[in-house]
Amino acid sequence: MGTVTQWKQLLLSALESNSHLKHSPYFQFATIGCNGRPSNRTVVFRGFEENSDRIQINTDCRTRKIEELKHCPFAEICWYFSDSWEQFRINGRVDVIDGSNPDPEKLQMSNGNAPFLGMRKGHLMLNVKSRLVIYSQREKSWFASSLKSRLQYLGPNPGLPCLSEQSLNELFLDPSSGPVASFCLLVLDPDQVQLSAILN
Repeated sequence: MGTVTQWKQLLLSALESNSHLKHSPYFQFATIGCNGRPSNRTVVFRGFEENSDRIQINTDCRTRKIEELKHCPFAEICWYFSDSWEQFRINGRVDVIDGSNPDPEKLQMSNGNAPFLGMRKGHLMLNVKSRLVIYSQREKSWFASSLKSRLQYLGPNPGLPCLSEQSLNELFLDPSSGPVASFCLLVLDPDQVQLSAILN
């Protein structure tokens, strides 16, 4: 396991000390619009890539930020913890991992005891209970999400009216099926981190 960087340890401590707040996993994620202007939105922290300080975010590939990141692959996170009054600003390059962009360098084993069988078409192959299973980091993030969260990717294009709770209940998604086409994983590789105390 790699050494935990100082800023990552501070961020993990902030998450733990603010864990009683429902909004603590949410942060602002700013990109550069295709018109050169700032473009900002709130997203949810989906953990760090294993053995690294790269930050993971689930999103819908139909959102405007995907087009913006393909135009300019840099972004900045602004993350404020209201109980400890800490603000983290983290900027870096973002990898966009969707169904058309395989992620051979971001593979994770779903079972630490599974024997390694080798590589095939850029994916790690594992033999789990005599069954060949191929998992990518995108798939791992998909299965880590709740079923309710996954159902949102079957809804209307982002920017259109959201599905009601009743409409979501009418959708069906096999819990064992892999990511749908609209599901996308963003991975931010930090190159600058700034920590500030913002007091009343």
